[in-house]
Amino acid sequence: MFSKRNSILLVVFIMVATLLAGCGANNSKPSSSGEASPSPTQTQAQTETPANSASPEPSQTGGEVNIYTARHYDVDQELYDMFTKQTGIKVNVVEGKAPELIERIKREGASTPADLFITVDGGILNTAKGEDVLQPIVSGVVDEQVPAELRDTESHWIGLSTRARVIVYAKDRVDPAQLSTYEDLAGDKWKGKVVVRSATNLYNQSMLAAFIAIMGEKEAEDWAAGIAANLAREPEGGDRDQAKAIVAGVGDVGIMNTYYVGQLATSQDAEEVKVAEQIGVFFPNQQTTGTHINISGAGLIKHSKNKDNAVKLLEFLTGMEAQTKISQANFEFPVNGQAEVPELLKSWGEFKTQNVDFAKYGELNPKAVEIANKVGWK
Repeated sequence: MFSKRNSILLVVFIMVATLLAGCGANNSKPSSSGEASPSPTQTQAQTETPANSASPEPSQTGGEVNIYTARHYDVDQELYDMFTKQTGIKVNVVEGKAPELIERIKREGASTPADLFITVDGGILNTAKGEDVLQPIVSGVVDEQVPAELRDTESHWIGLSTRARVIVYAKDRVDPAQLSTYEDLAGDKWKGKVVVRSATNLYNQSMLAAFIAIMGEKEAEDWAAGIAANLAREPEGGDRDQAKAIVAGVGDVGIMNTYYVGQLATSQDAEEVKVAEQIGVFFPNQQTTGTHINISGAGLIKHSKNKDNAVKLLEFLTGMEAQTKISQANFEFPVNGQAEVPELLKSWGEFKTQNVDFAKYGELNPKAVEIANKVGWK
């Protein structure tokens, strides 16, 4: 038989057990969100990020953006990959020649998958605008990062980088004090000493178009005739080939884009590095109309299906990080003044540029071609 004391202990035990069972039942009730409350172990595992795990970018949105591009540089793809990593937006690229891409966009009409058109000439960008395949880019970020002079007046396209078309010369045969202007290259003292690529090349056509805008047709034609008369050989090859011809003694001076000098200087080919070491770079017309420049740029497609993503990409490409990468990798001048440029570009210092609307390069292209043909600049 239990004693009275044992009976009391048994009653107390039963009451405590009943109370504990009730508390356990309350702990398993659904939370206010309709989900079971996690145990302390579950909470820590599900809400804390391990120290060795990267947190997702807050700007990640996913989706895609489709580019039709006439730029073909390795750095571009590297930037697209960076953009995808940061945002989750996949970048699809279709490469081709600019005129063909514009025609394709026109042909595809409202069904085009293209969101952005990227090319390497201001005149071509203006042509795309004139063909009514672009729409205005509305972004305060882009407007802040890209100066007004490097954007279309109606925001249908923006610059992504610039390049200057300069005079290069043989360091061992030409004193830079002899150099002054583009016009001077058409004078008698450079007879048989000038090398330049074909006038069928868009770089030269846009340069001549700029001269028409600045000088007028007559003076521009006289200049082109002087260049044709002073050629050391018939035009052949690209810009780098003109530098090589100068070093080989074919000519003493030439006209080429600045970024090719950088590419020669950093080439894996030791002979090309030697070429870069033996040529000098001169920025002409510093006391007059300035050095000719052109742009790489992008336009927003009128029937873009991924407009927001396209604008995000433009904001990224014109940001300081991307602009620095473009300049460092390809020796182009950035459009964003906050970007860091390579030492080679720094060594050239600041220079005055022509004040010509890039749209003129496209508008005056037919006249430039006509003049080149007329004066025999092949």
